[in-house]
Amino acid sequence: MSWLDRPASPTQITHRRRLWLYLVAALALAFLALPTLIVVPMSFSGAQYLEFPPREWSLRWYASYFESRSWMQATATSFKAAALTALVATPLGTLAAYGLAASRFRWTRAVHVLLITPMIVPVILVAIAVFYVYVKAKLNNSLIGLVLAHSMLAVPLVLIVVTSALAQFDANQEMVARSLGASRARAFVLVTLPQIRFAVISGALLSFLTSFDEVILALFVSGGANSTLTRNMFLALRDQIDPTIAAISTMMIVVTSVLFGLSQLVGKRREEGR
Repeated sequence: MSWLDRPASPTQITHRRRLWLYLVAALALAFLALPTLIVVPMSFSGAQYLEFPPREWSLRWYASYFESRSWMQATATSFKAAALTALVATPLGTLAAYGLAASRFRWTRAVHVLLITPMIVPVILVAIAVFYVYVKAKLNNSLIGLVLAHSMLAVPLVLIVVTSALAQFDANQEMVARSLGASRARAFVLVTLPQIRFAVISGALLSFLTSFDEVILALFVSGGANSTLTRNMFLALRDQIDPTIAAISTMMIVVTSVLFGLSQLVGKRREEGR
């Protein structure tokens, strides 16, 4: 019996009957991966302009990136903003998820929807609103303003991930700890948090990626010494076609892929722990 005639699932549907699904999945993956397959080779081109395929191979654009003070400053800003966003959004999202899970409030569902609103509303509208608020608060072009804006986008992600973990958690374990004299905060830290730690770590990684890859809010609220890498890349593409962008994009793809892989590894360990 060939592999095509073997069951592809417990329903006994064979791989042969699922060939159309495999084809659709392959086409979707190819569509998503095609830009990457083009950008990465272009980053190693020695030409003065972007070209694919490269006629000569060189690391000149990587050297141009690392030797540029402005690009290095923007990179440092992006990493600092992403790390601080993870530090702000992860506790807030975790506590919000825990509060909603433990609440007996009748409007819990409405509050949950309200908290994930930044994921529903178009980011451009959020950016415009944040810009006008920051003008009055004098937070434009500041790192703290950028972190707060990115945290607003990251908290819903943490909320969703941790809420899912809490739904699988046996709350009776925490109740036992509290019945033995532990306060709610102590019971959460010693009993609940270790049980959902993988979800919290996943939320932190997603928060980091949300900030690191975000460009629309950055265009509105960052600038000067606190301009992010993605903002500078957008402006560089608007003003001129600099092949350095391809080198930076390649490195961002690597960073994003590594962090995404870590989040998947954490999720896998979480499933195995169950």
